[in-house]
Amino acid sequence: MARINLTGMGVALVTPFKQDKSIDFDALGRLLEYQIKNSIDYLVVLGTTAETPTLSADERRQVREFVARRVAGRVPLVIGIGGNNTMGIVEEIKSTDLSAFSAILSVAPYYNKPSQEGIYQHYATIAQASPLPIILYNVPGRTGVNMTAETTLRLARDFENVVGIKEASGNISQMDEIIKDKPEDFMVISGDDGITFPLMTLGAIGVISVIGNAFPKEFSKMVRLAREGDYEHALLIHHRFTELFKLLFVDGNPAGVKCLLNAMGFIENELRLPLVPTRLKTYEEIRRVLNSLN
Repeated sequence: MARINLTGMGVALVTPFKQDKSIDFDALGRLLEYQIKNSIDYLVVLGTTAETPTLSADERRQVREFVARRVAGRVPLVIGIGGNNTMGIVEEIKSTDLSAFSAILSVAPYYNKPSQEGIYQHYATIAQASPLPIILYNVPGRTGVNMTAETTLRLARDFENVVGIKEASGNISQMDEIIKDKPEDFMVISGDDGITFPLMTLGAIGVISVIGNAFPKEFSKMVRLAREGDYEHALLIHHRFTELFKLLFVDGNPAGVKCLLNAMGFIENELRLPLVPTRLKTYEEIRRVLNSLN
């Protein structure tokens, strides 16, 4: 299996909705063009930020096919296929047309609270079934279970097609341990915009970004400068966005970034339950920061 290179900034795509809660494909198309024209390195389709749990199987297919058709090979595509039913994920991988995609991003199993051995066996089963490279996704704030550095490194060493991890544990020491002891070509990708800069100084190769939906040019430049070792100028960009990093998550993701994209005129400020839009106070704060950045 050919290795893939996901260095730089990937964007975790939102799913725009109309006021009737149907998918707004016109808005999605505009977002795709905006991001591709503004220096992103790849796109992540149907991840957490896409509100994927609220999409039907047919809607997921429509989004997948629309993005693949519209992007038309201009940037690599990563698809989110994950959950807490291991065999269900295997079946979804086998039954999905993955021809337009370069890799699968698969979240650590949530709610069931598996042991580290259970997490290992979950990913081992997926890796053995997948025709594409697998990117692990550790986000204990959402899943309720932290995948340890030991488990991550074990998977990285045991399966050639487990090629990287999106790390969103917030535990810098854990991430540093992975970076220090990983196989040479295993990719450590930040899963949190706010710690991307410090994580890249330790050796992460980039980020799967939420804020990149709205500021693709600026944030990808920060990532590129950090990759080149120009930490002074990268830090300046990082500090421009620190207040926004907090605001985008104070009422949850993707409520914050949808609020921001709405304020910028890209999409309706619509989410599907159980998620709801940000509070008015947060919206006003985001507008204030947006005005200060322009």
